Amino acid sequence: MNRRIFIKNTVLTGLGVSFLGNQLLAAPKSKKITILHTNDMHSRIEPFPNDGGRNSNLGGMNRLATVVDKIRSEEENVLLFDAGDVFQGTPYFNLYGGEIEFRLMSKMGYDAGTLGNHEFDNGLEGIANQLSHANFTHVISNYDFSDTILKNAFEPYRIFQKGGVKVGVFGLGIQLEGLVGKKNYGNTLYLDPVSVASEMVQELQRKKCDLIICLSHLGYSYRTNKIDDLKLASQVEGIHLIIGGHTHSFLEKPTEVAGPNGFQTLVNQVGTGALRLGKVDFTFDGRSPQAQINSKVIHI
Repeated sequence: MNRRIFIKNTVLTGLGVSFLGNQLLAAPKSKKITILHTNDMHSRIEPFPNDGGRNSNLGGMNRLATVVDKIRSEEENVLLFDAGDVFQGTPYFNLYGGEIEFRLMSKMGYDAGTLGNHEFDNGLEGIANQLSHANFTHVISNYDFSDTILKNAFEPYRIFQKGGVKVGVFGLGIQLEGLVGKKNYGNTLYLDPVSVASEMVQELQRKKCDLIICLSHLGYSYRTNKIDDLKLASQVEGIHLIIGGHTHSFLEKPTEVAGPNGFQTLVNQVGTGALRLGKVDFTFDGRSPQAQINSKVIHI
């Protein structure tokens, strides 16, 4: 049975907006699923330096870990995702190539992430060398690594079971040509995100997922015809939440986008440098045709 969702968005600053959401498959009984998400952390292990800038002493993965731990102590069913560009931005990456970042994410209990363009900064070998430090899944659906050293290194999607709710997650990466040096991605093939996303949704619906989430590094919005998260949501039916990256967009609340047949998709992105953490709570009530979503942007 499909159900209509009413979505209430709140920000820690006190801003609150209510708007109509999309339709989800029925969950067996009243359950709350908490989705936490980051993007474009760019090797920001420690807070930004105390240099008088607007981000002085803010952000960083160390501070993020404290916030994540607190939420996990308060919520029963938590999933933590990242939308790519974990690498590059501070000397930690230059010195350790991503090992520190992946180790910290593993300690924080990330469930899945996808690949951003900066994950390719040390080439395919650089990715391969760091994967052993990531105790979490990387999902990427539209990069074909069959003719590279990363063949079979990633999954197109992963399904998580939390509190009786089935959550399907897939990943989409940005076109690498023109953005990343050819020698850094080699024979990696870029597949059309729209057609791949449609296939992923159909597959996850066949698997009877109650909630379908896309980890996207396409970018939030472009004025050109270049594919972005808003265009993806408007063209592909069935994605409940797109967790975005690449454009470092600081959204105060998710953007609601209607698909071709009216299906409502939420698109969210939380900036860069682990300055913010996205939190979206999905509450399924088996006794009612409605489900509630609460969304917060948490400042780190």
